[in-house]
Amino acid sequence: MTVPAGTAVTLESGGRSGDVAVALRGAAVTLGGQTVFSNVDLEVRRGEFVAVLGPNGAGKSTLMRTILGLVPLSAGSVRVLGHEPSETRSEIGYLPQRRSFDSETRIRGVDLVRLGLEGGRWGLPLAVTAGARARRRIERERVEEVISLAGAAAYATRPIGELSGGEQQRLLIAQALVRRPAVLILDEPLDSLDLPNQAIVAALVQRVCAVQGVAVLLVAHDVNPLLGYLDRVIYLAGGKALAGPVQEVITGPKLSELYGARIEVLRTSDGRLVVVGSPEAPHHHGHRH
Repeated sequence: MTVPAGTAVTLESGGRSGDVAVALRGAAVTLGGQTVFSNVDLEVRRGEFVAVLGPNGAGKSTLMRTILGLVPLSAGSVRVLGHEPSETRSEIGYLPQRRSFDSETRIRGVDLVRLGLEGGRWGLPLAVTAGARARRRIERERVEEVISLAGAAAYATRPIGELSGGEQQRLLIAQALVRRPAVLILDEPLDSLDLPNQAIVAALVQRVCAVQGVAVLLVAHDVNPLLGYLDRVIYLAGGKALAGPVQEVITGPKLSELYGARIEVLRTSDGRLVVVGSPEAPHHHGHRH
């Protein structure tokens, strides 16, 4: 469904209300006097894998930062696990847009993941007591658990700078998971990865949803590496939103209405989607389909 000003769009799936991880109601964001998006109703449940799509500047990262409580709404409301985002940040795992590690970076992958445990810790290290030893054992086991879930055990003890982009990304996802978040936000984790590694990371994220019951919102330009793994998508463009299953959202008529120009969506023999047309906006997103 296309959402003109004053109309709401809802992204939801079956389940109890207690399963809702993220909920926006009539949400709008205005930055620098310009409306980024408006009148968005969004509901994402635990264990659901949702891709956030759209051209550059459409508001994808702004939407994620709103859920993190870093960008205020100009209208409407946002709740994470039933509370204000500022009250639940410790329960949100966040992987920002891709960081690159210099080949000389010597920190081991396992130590990078362990750093994810330090986010809520202040002050001097605790004395080595029986309680501290028990805590460290639990933390070590948790680090090993998420590294195993990410399929990164074979190279986790190597320096991060020696690893491939896909291997680094797996370890960064493990780091975002180590504090047992209920919501995981991944901002363009497939960017700069080759096609095989994009598929590997997409499968990993789906496994995280299934095994950990985490609600995942993944920002992407290209939906193709995610086909077969997603539950739903939300497509942002021109201050409007389009939401639902991939096969209902990424269609010629729906995108044409969203962009206000004729758009065609083709499916290749291998199942990939190709978006063809103008204006400029689909160029940023669709040419990679």
